Amino acid sequence: MAYQIDIECNSQSQHIPAAADLEHWISTALQSQSLEEAEVSVYIVDEEESQELNVQYRGRDYPTNVLSFPADIPEEVGLPLLGDLVVCAPVVEREAREQGKTLQAHWAHMLIHGTLHLLGFDHIDDDEAEAMETLETQIVTGLGYPAPYQEITEE
Repeated sequence: MAYQIDIECNSQSQHIPAAADLEHWISTALQSQSLEEAEVSVYIVDEEESQELNVQYRGRDYPTNVLSFPADIPEEVGLPLLGDLVVCAPVVEREAREQGKTLQAHWAHMLIHGTLHLLGFDHIDDDEAEAMETLETQIVTGLGYPAPYQEITEE
């Protein structure tokens, strides 16, 4: 398998996982779909830039954890470019704290989630959401992290 994963960081965060971890999580998601070849770019940003991109491309005026930008290249061209992921480090860090997850586990989940979007998975309707969440859970737990969608129950 030949995966090209390019990582660029424009964040002040001191808690970004190692590039090798980021590459491993994305590669694992790509392998789940038996892709032989793929190219993904990862751009790590802070809240201001995430919010600007979220407004520009989704019409939502707040920073978000991960944005996926699938490449719009016809299959017959034969380029393995899947697209770009933009990850907002401060949002991922805050969500991990709020959800009681380790930072590594949440970063892994966000990169897997974003990569699955690049592969065409979505969660717009209930059936698609269930299929995507099931696959995410399989990949995340296969990496040794807890299931990402565990419901919190109060006793």
